[in-house]
Amino acid sequence: MLDGRTSPFDRVALDEVPIAAAALRPRPPAAAYIFRGRAPAQVAAATAFGLPLPQEACTSAEIGARAVLWLGPDEWQLLAPEAEAEAIQAAFAEHLAGTPHSLVPVGERNVAFEIEGPEAEAVLNAHCPLDLHITCFAIGMCTRTLYGKAEILLWRLGAQRFYVGCWRSFLPYVWGLTREARLEYET
Repeated sequence: MLDGRTSPFDRVALDEVPIAAAALRPRPPAAAYIFRGRAPAQVAAATAFGLPLPQEACTSAEIGARAVLWLGPDEWQLLAPEAEAEAIQAAFAEHLAGTPHSLVPVGERNVAFEIEGPEAEAVLNAHCPLDLHITCFAIGMCTRTLYGKAEILLWRLGAQRFYVGCWRSFLPYVWGLTREARLEYET
């Protein structure tokens, strides 16, 4: 339990012994926001968040524990440690006062896990229609996509490491599909 909240990972079967081919790890709760705005708001948001907003489709930017993921021509997901939520909101209020924009907190709605290992790409491709080969979906790329029947946010963190984000209510389904797809690689 986190500050009176239950973790959605309490409702899924976690690995007692990680599978080296594709290990699954819950990510801690995050301060997560969807930011939307035009050019003046984008410049101010970069200052407020301390990180430039990627301008190229399906790319990300990171500094320390903060990240910005491009989701559309005027839409980004901002991620930071949960403890930074109040500071982020205060910085946006200061730097974007009077500038039309939208900053919607989605940290309570969203959860994420990582999948890492030599078969992570193949496991994800069991239920994701994208070509996840590293030459097509390079390190740092991110996108919204379908995973089975659920929408996810997929972000390649490394050659064999991915971030999978989804709505809390979809976690048992997405986690279960991923665990099931790994069965082929268990030894």
